[in-house]
Amino acid sequence: MVKFLKSQTDLTRVALVLSLFTLAAYHVPFFRLALDNIEGGFNGALIIGSLALVMLGLNFFFYYLVLFLGRFVGKCILAFTFLADALTLYFINTYHVLITDKMMGNVFNTQYSEASGFFSWAVVWYLLLLGVVPCIYLFARKFDYGSWRRFFARTGLALAVIVAVALVNMQNWPWIDRHIPKLGSLIMPWSYTVNTVRYYNSERERNRKEILLPDVERMSESRDVCVLIIGESARRANFSLYGYDKPTNPLLERDSVTALVADASATYTTAGVKAILDHKPTNKLYEILPNYLYRNGVEVIWRTNNWGEPPVHIGRYLKAGNIRDLYPDGDPQYDGILLAGLKEEILATEKDKLLIVLHTSTSHGPTYYKKYPPEFEVFRPVCRTVEMSKADPEELMNAYDNTIVYTDYLIHSVIDLLREIPERRGCVIFVSDHGESLGEGNLYMHGVPMFAAPKEQIEIPFIVWTSDRTMAVNPDEKVGQYHVFHSVLHFLGIESPVYDASLDIFALGGER
Repeated sequence: MVKFLKSQTDLTRVALVLSLFTLAAYHVPFFRLALDNIEGGFNGALIIGSLALVMLGLNFFFYYLVLFLGRFVGKCILAFTFLADALTLYFINTYHVLITDKMMGNVFNTQYSEASGFFSWAVVWYLLLLGVVPCIYLFARKFDYGSWRRFFARTGLALAVIVAVALVNMQNWPWIDRHIPKLGSLIMPWSYTVNTVRYYNSERERNRKEILLPDVERMSESRDVCVLIIGESARRANFSLYGYDKPTNPLLERDSVTALVADASATYTTAGVKAILDHKPTNKLYEILPNYLYRNGVEVIWRTNNWGEPPVHIGRYLKAGNIRDLYPDGDPQYDGILLAGLKEEILATEKDKLLIVLHTSTSHGPTYYKKYPPEFEVFRPVCRTVEMSKADPEELMNAYDNTIVYTDYLIHSVIDLLREIPERRGCVIFVSDHGESLGEGNLYMHGVPMFAAPKEQIEIPFIVWTSDRTMAVNPDEKVGQYHVFHSVLHFLGIESPVYDASLDIFALGGER
């Protein structure tokens, strides 16, 4: 073995070995997806064989180029890609995710406390066998880099193979074009490198100066408070308010709430929260609801145990740690911390109009069992592994259902709190950022692109309570996340040029 490692080897052989390893080690999900979407026969075999050749040629070109030009630095770059490939494959195999620009946004916006819940001992084996082993080969071997003439010959041949395969498959280009969004998200290392660039390009565009909305025209004289609770990964199917056969909403079922049928506009947090706070569907960065109201004289308080919202420009923005500092008895591990001192803060507000946003994280996986206090573990036994595909389906569902029981308690607690402040008209709106997959179709959690997303990741709860019995809400009306902006304006008695009655739950009619 020592003699083998000390012997010098041609760079062509190294690039070919690494390309074959990359194809075999990291691309089983890619070829599984391709096989699921082609018909049998010669043309199907041609597509699969051509995809393999193109990937071999592309990786050979990349590896030869980086090693020849970078030498030791090139080895470091490739070592990083092998470790990243192994980690990415772990997430693809364990959670069945697609590595899109949106998923990379989730990666870069995830806090350490949340990210640590995704890992198990399996990730160590992925990193050792599929990450460290090729790195050892890469750094232990001595390379004969050869001449520039050989460099151009080898890389030119690789490009020629790619072009030739593309020309042979001209009749299959429509198939490739149709499936490339999903297939491309499973190619290593291109999926996460290309989509990281795409994500930061979109972030740079998104974080430019927000577009101001027209000023508010007038406000009513009533004293009002609206509490908007943004749920995390709460899917409608597991709320007993919507007919689920397990009693997950025992408190809300006695609270005279209205449960509206709603669909999410996205399957990941950043886009889902943006839709809840935007006045219309748009990729542009308009003023979001709290910024707009705050600029126009409304008192706005944002309390969060989550992340992913657009830039919030208000006076009172409190994270769970900030609330704990103010109220040391609160436990920031659970979303109940968001309620600490909330009643006192409402009573201390002098302005007539008050919006409170509570951004929770209650149903975010994979560690559902850590998202609620022990007394809310109503359904047992519960799943305690992060490898959801290996979990017992009933235990996984029990753990998730317990997060809904805790959500029921949180919403009920806010309603009870507003009942104790009769001097203000009160309203509570709970809406989730997206749904959640719990093994249906072999999918877990969320983040599947909308064009392929299952209903479990799209169908969300939209729950409304108000102390003003004249505010009618039609329970048969289907709504969406963009209804929040205009409904809050209506309840707070705010007249604005951007108000749209067709997106106002209180203007859709119906008797309560």
